[in-house]
Amino acid sequence: MTMRILRRRELVEDDWRLVQDGSAPIAGSERLIVPLARLRAEREMLLASAAAVGVLLPNTEDVEAVYPEVRERPLIALTFPSFADGRALTQAAVLRNRLGFDGELRAVGDVVRDLVFWLGRCGFDCIVPRPDQDLEACRLALDQYTATYQPAADGRTPVWVARRARAAR
Repeated sequence: MTMRILRRRELVEDDWRLVQDGSAPIAGSERLIVPLARLRAEREMLLASAAAVGVLLPNTEDVEAVYPEVRERPLIALTFPSFADGRALTQAAVLRNRLGFDGELRAVGDVVRDLVFWLGRCGFDCIVPRPDQDLEACRLALDQYTATYQPAADGRTPVWVARRARAAR
């Protein structure tokens, strides 16, 4: 059964499968997301067996330290074990702004609508909310605020920069 997710502001069917267990069969046409430990242990087999391999990182992982291992992955999924734990927001900002990751950055776990605007600001382009969350409400939450005050991965122009530019004309 496929699940609907929010990708690049659109509601779409998820075309990736999260595979935590090493015993799950892998089909050559599948796009898989595997935990970092499994990628490390089975890298060659996974890359040879699947159509594409993404990696799931816990929010305790130092993304700068593991980036050389994962930078070529087309997808990095960051985990929110609790909606109140924002460490994955920092990981996303580091991946996008400091390290230049340009693949799909996915938010998974205890993702609720109230986080969605901030997920977009930090560079997530794919959001997998908790099953009890309304996907359309999450999509609308990406534009919840029209004014921003600091630069971020989403490229919005901060209010003070726009005001300064208008004043210089």
